[in-house]
Amino acid sequence: MELYYTFSILIVLASFFAYLNLRFLKLPGTIGIMIIAMLVSVGIRLLGDSYFPDTTKHFFELIKEFDFNEILMGAMLNFLLFAGALHVNMSDLKEQKVPIMIYSTVSVVLSALIISVLLYYIAPVLGIKIPYIFCLVFGTLISPTDPIVVLGVLKQAKVPKRIETKIVGESLFNDGVAVVMFAVVLKMATDPTFDMTFGSIAWLFAKEGIGGLLLGAVLGYTASRVMKKIDDYKVSVLITLSIVMGGFLIAQSLHVSSPLAMVVAGLIIGNYGKKVAMSEVTKDYLGKFWELIDEILNAILFLFIGFELLLLPDLNKQLLTGFVAIFIVLFARIASIVLPWQFFDIFKIFGIRSAYSKGSLMVLVWGGIRGGVSIALVLSMPEGEYKNLLLEVTYIVVLFSIVVQGLSVGKLANRVLEKE
Repeated sequence: MELYYTFSILIVLASFFAYLNLRFLKLPGTIGIMIIAMLVSVGIRLLGDSYFPDTTKHFFELIKEFDFNEILMGAMLNFLLFAGALHVNMSDLKEQKVPIMIYSTVSVVLSALIISVLLYYIAPVLGIKIPYIFCLVFGTLISPTDPIVVLGVLKQAKVPKRIETKIVGESLFNDGVAVVMFAVVLKMATDPTFDMTFGSIAWLFAKEGIGGLLLGAVLGYTASRVMKKIDDYKVSVLITLSIVMGGFLIAQSLHVSSPLAMVVAGLIIGNYGKKVAMSEVTKDYLGKFWELIDEILNAILFLFIGFELLLLPDLNKQLLTGFVAIFIVLFARIASIVLPWQFFDIFKIFGIRSAYSKGSLMVLVWGGIRGGVSIALVLSMPEGEYKNLLLEVTYIVVLFSIVVQGLSVGKLANRVLEKE
């Protein structure tokens, strides 16, 4: 009953804020909901205890009881990644498979290393002492672009399709890679018994990453073959729901990456499955169902990101650190995108080329939006000396990324690409 009560309130608030945004702010839906939630959070902080203390107390308790990490990483992320991958054209990804693969792996690792080194040397200047391993933890959790945010923002920003595919392709896969990398680094930081040899770390990466890809392929292909036998839109919707929910349970039991599994399963069902197993009616119903799921969960996600402000008591103390971290993260994003792009020239003799023009790279850099995944990862850290610091800095970076980058990436894309 408690869970139903919580979700009821969130749905009511999300629908109300969505209406206010469409009626007055007219911002992209998810960003508008988040901004209104933030304004409400600020109002509660300033006026709540004085004017409606009982309501404020109950609302604070409601937000605290909502396990954002468990709900997002354990449930919402799988639905949202599957829904996003379901609508991605595989042939578009194949055209840029090498750059997407590099940007979702090498670039994530490179970004995490750059951020950790810069933060480690700049933090003492700001009066903060933090061990390098926790700087690396921050680097791994803030480096991945959030596919949930990216898909939601680009859908409404009217970014050209060819650019959207590149950014979405990178964000879908780098999320799974980053979650695995974060798990390894966090274990190194908090578990003194962890065997930090190259072999053990490589095995953990391979098991989580490759295992997730293989599980997703099996789930996607199996579901497509099963749906081919019946071609009924109601049963097909149920099958896809079972793939997401049951697939997560299987991934958990096998200790493989469920985000990567959901991306691969969604890509296979959205391409191979639609081609061989579905009539036009089934395709239409399935597409609309998952689009609706995507919109509802995104609204709840951004609502909660806005209300997360209530759980950060010392945010004002870390404004300078957060402001500096914004520039560190942006610099790392530029370096991690531009440096691999330069290396594509070396491989031209093998027929590997990057179709990323300079304008595309600018959009790719600015479209690297951070979001709920980064907040969920930092919330998953065990209680300790540096958790609140990293949570507050992460929140500041995420807010800047969603509001500033999210609202301007469409205009930037249209401006720079018109000149090419």
